[in-house]
Amino acid sequence: MRALLLEQHDGKTLASVRDISPEQLPAGEVTVDISWSSLNYKDALAITGKGKIIRQFPMVPGIDFAGTIHSSEDPRFHIGQSVLLTGWGVGENHWGGLAEQARVHGEWLVPLPAGLDARKAMIIGTAGFTAMLCVMALEEGGVTPESGEIVVTGASGGVGSTAIALLSALGYQVAAISGREANNDYLLSLGAKRVLPRSDFSDASRPLEKQLWAGAIDTVGDTLLAKVLAQMNYNSTVAACGLAGGYKLPTTVMPFILRNVRLQGVDSVMTPQLRRRAAWDRLLKTLPESYYQQAGREITLEQAPAVAAELMENQVTGRTLVKVR
Repeated sequence: MRALLLEQHDGKTLASVRDISPEQLPAGEVTVDISWSSLNYKDALAITGKGKIIRQFPMVPGIDFAGTIHSSEDPRFHIGQSVLLTGWGVGENHWGGLAEQARVHGEWLVPLPAGLDARKAMIIGTAGFTAMLCVMALEEGGVTPESGEIVVTGASGGVGSTAIALLSALGYQVAAISGREANNDYLLSLGAKRVLPRSDFSDASRPLEKQLWAGAIDTVGDTLLAKVLAQMNYNSTVAACGLAGGYKLPTTVMPFILRNVRLQGVDSVMTPQLRRRAAWDRLLKTLPESYYQQAGREITLEQAPAVAAELMENQVTGRTLVKVR
């Protein structure tokens, strides 16, 4: 079987496609023949070695995949069944999806929803799954289409792109924040009503600023999230799921106390199974068919290291689909 293998030499991470034996796969009850995977920001951090994602080598990266059951000791899954996986530390501390096979624990797998094929599942992938969890967090915070405008940061990335498509399909008015003017037409085609340059949010925010947003989905963190928090409407919700801009948050308690703002963290890695299945069912029902043509770029396993480097340089728009077989 072919796999993208990460090894470490002299403190540097080296990535190469190798032929390895399926017997080298880690322990697990279910072996999956992988047809499609994807390239996410966390994968790029791992492959390039620019983030401390991998702590044991060798490692096969890839935090999500879709395919069919090759063999199973778990009675919930049978040979030939279509499944998908996101999270659970796969591609970080357990060999992941950028390979022709993976062996995993059965409780990590989700049966592929009827009407969704493996390729579409990986156009959605971890990024789209996370975006759906963020939308659900806004809904649970009481944010409706009638509440007002929703702002999405890091809009050109996988989470941001899918969040725009989901929110638009659900009837929300969406403002997209992007650092790449060349992507404006792309973001508008996904459903954003307007696109704001990231430079408008680069200066340090005051503790409270003019109220602009009924809700927010943030993938960036740091000073951009602080700026957005200062601009939230009274009784609004911010779903924060990423830290591409940094892990610090230079803000005050004033938005939370004086404007009743709710900051909801969203983690997709350890999401319980019932919520996972609910999110995937909603993704299938909500995403328009056009999304699958707009948001996906297809690459081979061999191209993954080069594209990972591009992703780290903010040169990748939307979702990157990896054709494993």
